[in-house]
Amino acid sequence: MKINILRIALILLLLGTFYIIFGFSSQDGETSGGISRNITNTILQFSNKYNTLKQEEKEQIADKTERIIRKIAHFSIYTLVGLLLMGILSTYPIKENWRILLSVCLGMMYATSDEIHQSFTPGRTPKITDVYIDTLGVILGILLILLAIKIYYKYITKTLRNTTKNVI
Repeated sequence: MKINILRIALILLLLGTFYIIFGFSSQDGETSGGISRNITNTILQFSNKYNTLKQEEKEQIADKTERIIRKIAHFSIYTLVGLLLMGILSTYPIKENWRILLSVCLGMMYATSDEIHQSFTPGRTPKITDVYIDTLGVILGILLILLAIKIYYKYITKTLRNTTKNVI
């Protein structure tokens, strides 16, 4: 019963994440660029050195920083996708190698479909490099789940050993 609740919660979180990604990809180029620029400017304002630069230099730095922030956003949200996919698949009795492969493939397929979706959005263009970045994010999410599972089982095993010693 508890496992079904966990599965449902993880599936709902994954669908919510897909919805958010779809929403971002539905924004036209001007809206998407404006949001990215606002985030970039907010972050750069914390730099005293940036604030002392001439406007032209600020624009150059903001352009470069914005591209990096956009790629970090791709990587981060797809790390969440990887966490959720691997989390869901870890609740089923599937061999670990198959869970990993399935998680990577599903994440890459969604990333690809997201880039195709962007090709139909005004002012947006699909980029294969974004699919690569997204897939790397998925892989990081998978690795984090594998690490969490290892730590969990190591802790459980240690706790059981200590409990058994106390009983004997």
